[in-house]
Amino acid sequence: MEGRLTSGHFSRRRFVAGAGAAFTAIAPIAAPSPIRTAVAQSWRAGNPFSLGVASGAPGADGFVLWTRLAPDPLSSNPETPGGMSGADVALRYEIASDPGMTKIVRRGAASAEQAFAYSVHLDVAGLEPGRSYWYRFLAGDAASPAGHAATLPAPGSAPATLRFGFVSCSNYEHGYFSAYRHLTGENPAFVLFLGDYIYETVEQFRPIVRRHSDGVEAATLPTYRNRYAQYRLDPDLQGLHAQVPAIVTWDDHEVQNDYADKWSETFDDPEQFLRRRAAAYQAFYEHMPVRPIISRPNGPVMRVYDRYTLGDLIEISAIDGRQYRSRQACYAPPNKGGGHLETNASCPERLDTGRTMMGFGQEAWLYAGLAHSKARWNLIAQDVLMAQLRRKRDGIDAFWTDDWNGYPANRARLLQHIHDAKVANPVVISGDIHSFFANDLKLDFDDQSSPIVATEFVGSSISSYGPPYDPIARVLPDNPHVHFFDSRRRGYVLVDLTPDAMQVQMRAVSDAHDPKATISTFKTFAVEGGRPGVVAA
Repeated sequence: MEGRLTSGHFSRRRFVAGAGAAFTAIAPIAAPSPIRTAVAQSWRAGNPFSLGVASGAPGADGFVLWTRLAPDPLSSNPETPGGMSGADVALRYEIASDPGMTKIVRRGAASAEQAFAYSVHLDVAGLEPGRSYWYRFLAGDAASPAGHAATLPAPGSAPATLRFGFVSCSNYEHGYFSAYRHLTGENPAFVLFLGDYIYETVEQFRPIVRRHSDGVEAATLPTYRNRYAQYRLDPDLQGLHAQVPAIVTWDDHEVQNDYADKWSETFDDPEQFLRRRAAAYQAFYEHMPVRPIISRPNGPVMRVYDRYTLGDLIEISAIDGRQYRSRQACYAPPNKGGGHLETNASCPERLDTGRTMMGFGQEAWLYAGLAHSKARWNLIAQDVLMAQLRRKRDGIDAFWTDDWNGYPANRARLLQHIHDAKVANPVVISGDIHSFFANDLKLDFDDQSSPIVATEFVGSSISSYGPPYDPIARVLPDNPHVHFFDSRRRGYVLVDLTPDAMQVQMRAVSDAHDPKATISTFKTFAVEGGRPGVVAA
């Protein structure tokens, strides 16, 4: 990725058009003419590129470029999403090898699809591996801000270094997204979004910093669309997407808190809930730079799990921990929907070997990829805490049923496979719990002599309030594989990787309620090549 995967560095100061910049008028260029006539090609009513641009799903010869036409981004009329109406809109695009957009290497036509709220998912191929590109979209007399994209290193190449970040849990009502701005400044090759990109809820109990759009819980296609649009209007999030390629998966709040497959937290009829899930998945697709060939939604079904290989340095398996999972153990209307704290005696179902977090089809896909990987490092990017976290309920050991502690048989299958297949340098990254963790992953968490087979790092939230610190801190002596925990800070995780070692910085903002918050590193860990487990750095 031209500097981002070597000892050099791409300078974001060369990035000349920020994502928050206003759209500009353009002169005619030699490119295909627009072919639709549903709206005028003069955008006097508003900026059609108000939601910015993004790149994602990178490969060795290309990537996906995204935008969504929305001159009225928070339009309340469900018939005119983003202030748009009529047929598909034909746009033009340009891809350049320089940030000034003077050395055009590709130009052509793209389509903003009416069926998906006039979003664009341009799947670009045939570019050179391991380098940066810049791009923009053109619609009539308007041009989008320029964005930065990058291809992955070629198969068989040997990148010397890699820097990336991972993030999760950005609740608009709980704070500002200054962490995104600081991550952009870290110059990562890409960012992994691990879920809870939006929150469907409206806060009723805790302090609110800024209010969600519409003032209602998102549960329909128009309200999910407006929630994404509101988040994409945030300048720090928009700036991150414009400058840093994205790899995305989801967790629960993209649909509903603690949902599992067709089972809702609030005991909705499964068919009714699947209609809600279909609306949520469509809105997710409309706002993410995902590959249309695999991720275009079909009602309540949408594939987001995928694999990314960066030369021989690292292979990333981004998995889906929501769509295919078994219902949470001991789901019992009307008292226990979604996650809850249970003891083995009160919830023997938790230990059922037939339960799955990923779905057996995705499990097979993941296991095959890990077994055949030739990379020096193997990363599993996913949504929820994987390490065992033994808590207490009335003085008895208890486990939370919504994360991997509710699916210990699936966790055991995965860790046994990593051990038996001799997967090279396996590392799991996780979100969801609004806390920083550094964990050893063991074949048997209850046996101190059991081997460590992988390492887990959990990132705190971008802005969402964390769980109370003291109750979890008190049970850490019962969980010696947990090397570090902190739920009092908001931020992200920055990873620097070489063939021989991984360095992990836990980066925290000074105050998520301050839009001008500063950033600092408060904890650093490492993983040594060939030795799974957390090492203090």
